[in-house]
Amino acid sequence: MQKPGSGLAVGFGSLWVPSCGDKSVVRVDARTGAAQATIPVGPADSEGGITAGAGSVWLVTSAKDAEGDGELTRIDAATNKVAAAIKIPAGSFNPLFAEGSVWVTSNAGAVLVRVDPATNKVAGSTAVGPMPRFLVYGAGSIWVLNQGDGTVSRVDAKTGKLEATIAAGIPGHGGEITFGAGSAWATEMEFPLTRIDAKTNKVVAQWHGAGGDSVRYAFGSVWLTDLKGGKVWRIKVP
Repeated sequence: MQKPGSGLAVGFGSLWVPSCGDKSVVRVDARTGAAQATIPVGPADSEGGITAGAGSVWLVTSAKDAEGDGELTRIDAATNKVAAAIKIPAGSFNPLFAEGSVWVTSNAGAVLVRVDPATNKVAGSTAVGPMPRFLVYGAGSIWVLNQGDGTVSRVDAKTGKLEATIAAGIPGHGGEITFGAGSAWATEMEFPLTRIDAKTNKVVAQWHGAGGDSVRYAFGSVWLTDLKGGKVWRIKVP
C-alpha cells in the first residue's frame, strides 16, 4: 500500500487499511498481518475515516462527484467487493457505524447524516456545529467534534435528535474525539485533552499546552498522541 491514512477499522477478523497513495483499501489478517485483499476504492481525504458494521466496511470515497454529491462506498466483507455507492452531502469524510446505522459528518454542510444499511440511502439529517469532522459513539449518543467553533454536538443515536451543543473552546483543523469512563474526550493542538461528562454535558476538565492530535480510550486509560513531540501518553482514568 502507498501512504496509508484516513484511519483504520477492525472487523470480520481483519484490519482494514485505507491507502491514500494508490486509492485502495487493503484487508489484513488481524492475527498474522498477511494481506488478504486489495479493494480498488480509496479515501476522499487523508483525514477521513473508515468503519465496519452490518456485514460491510464503509468509506467515503468522493467529497464531491460530477453531480455535486459526496459518495459513501459500501464494501461487502464476504466478497471484498463494492456492494453499493451511496450519495451523501458534499464535503463529507468521516463515517461511524453505531446503533445499526452509518453516521457521516458533512464538514462542508454542518450536518450529521444517518445512512440506513437496509436501504443504502440517507435516512435522516441533523444540523450540528460548523465544520463537523470527527465523531464517536458513547452513552447512547453520537458525539461530534466541530472544527469551526470548537463545540461538541451530542446527537441521540436512536432518534437523530440534537441533545446538546457543548462549548469546549477547541476550534481548529485536526483533532479527534473518543469515549470512555462516562465521558467524551476531545483533543486539539495546544489543548491536548478536554473531558466532557456525559451525565451533565459539561466540560469538567481541560488541559492546555504542548501535545495532542489523536486520542483513544482503552484498558481504563486515555491514550493521547503528541504529534510534534513524537510521543504517546497513557493517562489512567480513576
